[in-house]
Amino acid sequence: MGEMPFWKMKSLEEMSGAEWESLCDGCGLCCLNKLEDWDSSEIAWTSIRCTLLDGESCRCRDYDNRQATVPDCIQLTPEAVREISWLPPTCGYRLVSEGRDLYWWHPLVSGDPETVHAAGISVRGRTVPEDDIDIEDYEDYLVTWPLEVGREPAE
Repeated sequence: MGEMPFWKMKSLEEMSGAEWESLCDGCGLCCLNKLEDWDSSEIAWTSIRCTLLDGESCRCRDYDNRQATVPDCIQLTPEAVREISWLPPTCGYRLVSEGRDLYWWHPLVSGDPETVHAAGISVRGRTVPEDDIDIEDYEDYLVTWPLEVGREPAE
């Protein structure tokens, strides 16, 4: 019998930097622009991706320096993971924080970074770059699919 994977044995705070980074499944969902209703605090998702998110690979083009280009880029920390309500329901950080296991398509489980795309979880092929959109037009790009990916079909 093999050793249990680190995400089942460690809290988010106990993980090494490499373990922490590997929890990201590469879906790109957290890099979509969101709109927040100032009165209700409700979050609405758009299909508009961050200027640094590569729409094909679903990875940041300049991860190490992203906050210099995108000052409001959220730096995930264990505390932030517990506080951010809009993290996708399939997010590895969120799942581990909630004591749940990773999905079969997560690269740590499948061993293949392409399974997140093959399973239809990622933003690949479904987004437009923010550089092409006027902020006044963001409401034209509202979508609900980011909250629906990975849902088990109703029985």
